[in-house]
Amino acid sequence: MRSLLVILAASLLLACSPQASLDSGADPLAGQWLHHGADHFSSKYAALDQIDASNFAQLEVAWRWRSADLSIPEDSLYPTGDYRAVPLYVNGVMYVNTNHGQIAALDPLSGEQQWLFDPQSYALGPPNFSPVQTRGIEYWTDGEVERLFIATLGKQLVSIDIATGQPDPEFGDDGFVDLTQDLGRLEFEMRNITHGAPPIAVGDSVIVGSKIFDYIMSNRSPPGHVRAYDARSGAFKWRFNTIPQPGEEFNDTWEDGSWATAGNTNVWTYMAADDELGIVYLPTSTPTNDYWGGRRLGENLFAESIVALDADSGERLWHFQTVHHGLWDYDIASAPNLVDIVVDGRPIKALAQVSKTGYTYVFDRISGEPVWPIDEVPVPPSTVPGERAHPTQPIPSWPLPFERVGVSEDDLIDFTPELRAEALEIAEQFVLGDIFTPPIVRGQDGKTSTYVVPGAGGGANFPGASLDPETQVLYVPSVTNPTGMALIAPPAGTSDWPYVIQYTRTAGPQGLPLVKPPYRRITAIDLNSGEQLWQIPFGKGPSDHPAIAHLDLGPLGTAFNDVVAEGGLLVTRSLLISYLAAKDELDPAHPGSILLAFDKATGDKLGEIEVDQRLHGPIMSYQHAGRQYLAVAGGGREKDDELLVFALPPEIH
Repeated sequence: MRSLLVILAASLLLACSPQASLDSGADPLAGQWLHHGADHFSSKYAALDQIDASNFAQLEVAWRWRSADLSIPEDSLYPTGDYRAVPLYVNGVMYVNTNHGQIAALDPLSGEQQWLFDPQSYALGPPNFSPVQTRGIEYWTDGEVERLFIATLGKQLVSIDIATGQPDPEFGDDGFVDLTQDLGRLEFEMRNITHGAPPIAVGDSVIVGSKIFDYIMSNRSPPGHVRAYDARSGAFKWRFNTIPQPGEEFNDTWEDGSWATAGNTNVWTYMAADDELGIVYLPTSTPTNDYWGGRRLGENLFAESIVALDADSGERLWHFQTVHHGLWDYDIASAPNLVDIVVDGRPIKALAQVSKTGYTYVFDRISGEPVWPIDEVPVPPSTVPGERAHPTQPIPSWPLPFERVGVSEDDLIDFTPELRAEALEIAEQFVLGDIFTPPIVRGQDGKTSTYVVPGAGGGANFPGASLDPETQVLYVPSVTNPTGMALIAPPAGTSDWPYVIQYTRTAGPQGLPLVKPPYRRITAIDLNSGEQLWQIPFGKGPSDHPAIAHLDLGPLGTAFNDVVAEGGLLVTRSLLISYLAAKDELDPAHPGSILLAFDKATGDKLGEIEVDQRLHGPIMSYQHAGRQYLAVAGGGREKDDELLVFALPPEIH
């Protein structure tokens, strides 16, 4: 059976093997991209500068790789979402996964496929998550053995020999571990859990999070417990219960025995790690149900938290909960950034976590102590029957928020007196307030909903912030994406919840946003001082709207479009690189993207190129045979999934 799960191209040439591709005498890490975020610190940083301000606009597509998913027989293929995989570049070979979890080894010069591994997770039955999407793979070595790990949509953890593309026969069951096991609680719908983000391998542990369908009409979601397996044998090592079980500390933060039925509180996104310290850092999500917590009263640790674990034993070293008893879907959607900083003359091994809340939470990553005070601030109570919002929420005193946080009448647009009057009239339907104003029952006091800002899809979402480790500057892409949140009683017989969410349209006058710009932005924060160095609107936004075009407002930031989980920022020695959808910047009918470069010190735009494909994945960079490349995944909805690789023309580099 296992032999049917592997498809190999012709035998690898010796020159294509990882060890044979090393340049003699070269730094073995120079120009490599070994993990989803370049490194386990999640920096998204490439110490390369061949592509710079003087030549960025001359980049061209060096090669494209058509996703192997497009060769799966039509009757086996499930619809895929945006293609967001992050390719790795390891010792002269590129490795990339597809949305369906296939892995290909590619020649980094030409894109020629060297081998292809197919776990055939689609053969295990239709996923409960549609469209399907797998975000990445993980590389691991002990100095001798080299492996790639993937957690598939079919609930498999697979170990692949990096040189051959074959599953490791010493790992689990001929290379496969069954991820339907080892969760420790069986009274839930197993079909509601799968995997999308890559595992992370630290020391001898491969640590696996999970993707859980986070809003179903019943209280049957699985718990998001995090598991670790031995990197060599696949043996189960430990489980960290993100919802503490009886006898464990903080079990009492799930009142009335809700620990036994509550679900989610999972790690659906990337993780980070300090390999030297042997610590893995987990960013966790909101519990079920995201917006009404009457059946999970209490603080609900370790939901919406940063949790530091000993990677070998799973022992909790420290944690910090960013939202108590979450009611807004403010889960932590990205890996933290690890960085060594100096604050007031004191060296600190730090962790910076950006979030949907618009705040940056900064800690000593060994002790968990906040670098700057984080204060428990009183917040409004809930008016929903059966609900009890937590009376306080943690608010960082420093750095300042990188996004609009909460909303009042002062935040409504005032481009013209007429638009201001319309904005005030529209806002009458909403409850305005601080970021932690709870959702209301629809119709309460004549209001449709609570106007939540930055919003469940706002703030810093996937793929999070990027970091320059040489300057300790954090670069944060974010969006203001207000969400109108109201609770309603579900139709009879459709749910065992007394309340379910109903979203309310939040557009402002004449289709403009209701709140002031910028609507999408990039913020640079010096983590040694906590100061914001600069902030720019990212994208043109609605500046050419007929009601305001005459005001010549300049860029306002892309407003409320499909920007939540796109792109992120690549940091190089000389540039900050990202992209925008061309439909928002050039022409609504344009199918492609605009690749942009910015000055890291000022945020000034330095160059751009038009691309004929809609890009979706995080951008990575590598250097091979003396030439620097950028690679990014795109397409995915129209059977057009592909990896695009850019480089300077040969005569320039």
